[in-house]
Amino acid sequence: MIGGTGLENLSLKDYHTETVPTPYGEVQVNCGWLGEGQEAIAFMSRHGKTHAIPPHLVNYRANIWALKELGVSKILATAAVGSLSTRYKLGDLVLVEQFLDFTKSRPQTFYEGADSGVLHVDMTEPYCHSMQGDIHKAAEKLKVALKDGATYVCTEGPRFETPAEIKMYQMLGGELVGMTSVPEVVLAKELGMCYAAIAMVTNEAAGIANHPLTHAEVLESMKTMDKTVARLIEETFRTIRPEQDCRCGLANAEVGKF
Repeated sequence: MIGGTGLENLSLKDYHTETVPTPYGEVQVNCGWLGEGQEAIAFMSRHGKTHAIPPHLVNYRANIWALKELGVSKILATAAVGSLSTRYKLGDLVLVEQFLDFTKSRPQTFYEGADSGVLHVDMTEPYCHSMQGDIHKAAEKLKVALKDGATYVCTEGPRFETPAEIKMYQMLGGELVGMTSVPEVVLAKELGMCYAAIAMVTNEAAGIANHPLTHAEVLESMKTMDKTVARLIEETFRTIRPEQDCRCGLANAEVGKF
């Protein structure tokens, strides 16, 4: 699991911290148990324990590589987002379906030519439909409202967007806006891992909200959603199994390295 804003302190039982070396630097991952009697999971705080890493400086390649080294086959990620659409209101939980990438400076691939080869990874289904089905089952069991089908606009950050940018994203079909899903989802796909994202609508985007946007507003919104999200995550991990029954594991077959 990869947690973003508001979930850095998700409770793991009997956990220990592993330092995983990768070609992109060392990564610390908490390995333990979520809830009673469940399978072991690995939890990674995307922004660090004190939220000290801004979105454009997250070491996405090291993070995903470390999870692969630990034997992870499925990633459940959370992300705080702003809403660009009347379909998604403050407090909604939404499964992301597609993305629009407006990042600028982030390494996007493990395959940079020469010895590493080149991979033009298929992104027809960026987010794993099989995992989304498991999340829906968990939500139905808990009677938690969960929306889906959203297109996520990923911006570079760390600044918020201008009203003109938000208008452009809306014209392109964007419905949620955040700063972290890309290249995270792309790198997971490159290593043949399933990836699903639960977006938490914590604010309305610039030009929609009638007040200035602040990070404090996002954190305050998260407080009201935290317990519900934690319950949904725990129930999802009761439902989900490590075996892949989808095509995600075949995404890098053409280079045959993982």
